[in-house]
Amino acid sequence: MAQTVARAPAGHATLATRIEERDRRRFIGREAELRLLESCLEDDPPASLVLIRGPGGIGKSTLMREFARRAAARGWDTFAVEGRELSPTPDALEALLSGARSSSRPLVLIDTYERMTGLGGYLRRGLLPSLPASSVVVIAGRGAPEPSWFEGGWEGIAAELRLGALGPAESIRLVAVHGVEDERARAIVDWAEGSPLALALAADAAAQDQKWSPAEEAAKPEVLELLIRRVVEAELSSRRLSALSVAAVARVTTPELLRAVLPESDADAAFDRLRELSFTEPLADGLTLHELVRRALRADFRLRDPDRERELRRRIVDYLYERARAGEPLLMIDMAHLIENRAIRWGFGWDGALRYRIDDVRPGDAQAVADRLAARGLDDLWALARRFFEEAPERVAVARDAEERVCAYLVSMTQRNAPRFADDDPVVGPWLRKAREDEHLGDSVLWHDAVDFTRDERGGVSAMLGMAGILRSGSPNPRFAYLPISPASPAAVAFAHSAGADHLEQLDVALPSHRIECHRIDHGPDGLLGAERARVYAELGLPDPLADEARPTLDREAVRAALRNFRVPSVLARSPLATGDRPDERAESVRRVLRDAAERAFGESQNERLLKRVLIRGYLEPSQSHEQTAIELSLSRAAYFRRLRVAAARVADYLVQNHS
Repeated sequence: MAQTVARAPAGHATLATRIEERDRRRFIGREAELRLLESCLEDDPPASLVLIRGPGGIGKSTLMREFARRAAARGWDTFAVEGRELSPTPDALEALLSGARSSSRPLVLIDTYERMTGLGGYLRRGLLPSLPASSVVVIAGRGAPEPSWFEGGWEGIAAELRLGALGPAESIRLVAVHGVEDERARAIVDWAEGSPLALALAADAAAQDQKWSPAEEAAKPEVLELLIRRVVEAELSSRRLSALSVAAVARVTTPELLRAVLPESDADAAFDRLRELSFTEPLADGLTLHELVRRALRADFRLRDPDRERELRRRIVDYLYERARAGEPLLMIDMAHLIENRAIRWGFGWDGALRYRIDDVRPGDAQAVADRLAARGLDDLWALARRFFEEAPERVAVARDAEERVCAYLVSMTQRNAPRFADDDPVVGPWLRKAREDEHLGDSVLWHDAVDFTRDERGGVSAMLGMAGILRSGSPNPRFAYLPISPASPAAVAFAHSAGADHLEQLDVALPSHRIECHRIDHGPDGLLGAERARVYAELGLPDPLADEARPTLDREAVRAALRNFRVPSVLARSPLATGDRPDERAESVRRVLRDAAERAFGESQNERLLKRVLIRGYLEPSQSHEQTAIELSLSRAAYFRRLRVAAARVADYLVQNHS
């Protein structure tokens, strides 16, 4: 996510300021690197773009945060982007950095660039050149920068900064900050070889155990895993789920998440302890674990106590589900990351965002897609897709790599926003008619095309085409997904099967080049979000979370609404009284229930018979108007409406008590 650096009012401490103070206190060394970065803030800078590279755990993020603090003290406006948090929607990066264009001294920091290298071409050709001339941009990642960062004019303003190991003196100071100043400090420095992460982990382990010192002869990866276990021993051995356990499973840990999934704990205190750990980093509105630590910790947690790990995953997916249902549909990505089924992850996820990005259609994209389809002998598919590119580009998305090449594309729509010409399309036209027949059951998202040109066996792009089709559809929680499955693709067939799709053979299409099968996923009444949660539950060996929930109690207002709309089939079809599959069947089922209730809800007295006649003539067999009905029943207008309300309430009470 992008964020500007905010300062709390004088004398007013916030959680953010406490985190920043702890981070500032633990920053050690890197003076040469900071001199280079700070020189870029001068009037005649040696570079306007600095590309920091270094392995995991070497301190790139820590350096970026210290530089941001120093720049803020000199009056620069900082705009930070974290690659792990970048939204998958088109133009997300541009929107996040829009404020930089109005700043006179913008500092743009892009961290974890290896998670968003697919944006490289877009950054170089579009976004960064549009920033003010005074801008300073710093990009940090693990790998070497692409050669394109030093071509086409960029070589005149770009500088590469390789972040290496800390020197002995800096390493000693870092170990001391973590509470180790005895003879073991030198042993830790010798073992860690200048890695800030290894130094911090070892120092924390030594601070907890006065007798511990790293074994010089041990292999470093093995000792690092042992160190992680030592540092978190107290947390993992607790009989209660801990904040650290949450951080090992959730992508971002916030006080709100802890409060929801650990109700028995003091969430603020737990978060405070978590932020004091040497391997946590600020991310978005919370904290995240260093990736190396997360992998080892998650594996260790699952090995030590699989039952508690499963329970925590359940609580986290429940929390994400509730937030997504409340209006944060992007959290379906976080929910998808909790699903471990590889076949599902091939076609629905966001792992491919490390290498690709989803974008809108640009000039030249149509020709690129046409050429690549022709190379595969799929000219007939392009003949159908072309009209969407030309007349409904809002229904098209493309995936680009770091060099801005088109690597895949999708065409998706709902039954509501499909362009008019789609009704005549031989592929999606019949699917739209079926989707509209079932509209009373929920929204449908339909993919006309989802073509991956990369042949990536890991399914990175394929998963993005599935996720992007949902997020771009405008439906926050669709019930149905119509998938164009090629029977020649084992991975696509396996995805459809694992997702529980039904093969609607009558909607298959045979093109000259290949066959397109229509596979429809019915996510159920709770939509895609409910299906994601249910899938995580199934992997945990738990029943569908809705299976044990009581059937919703029939609401009296729902009965009254059905009476008022007795002649409106579309409304009756959505009533909780309805049964059946087709809209006409469901509407008629409600009418039958209401007619039966009218026969059974009243007694035999004269007043009861009058109430029954008022109900029938007012709702079930109405005249042109209620006023006309009142005249026909020889009632005043006031008396008629009073009895109509009583009669409707009588039927509502009867159905609430007796309908099943």
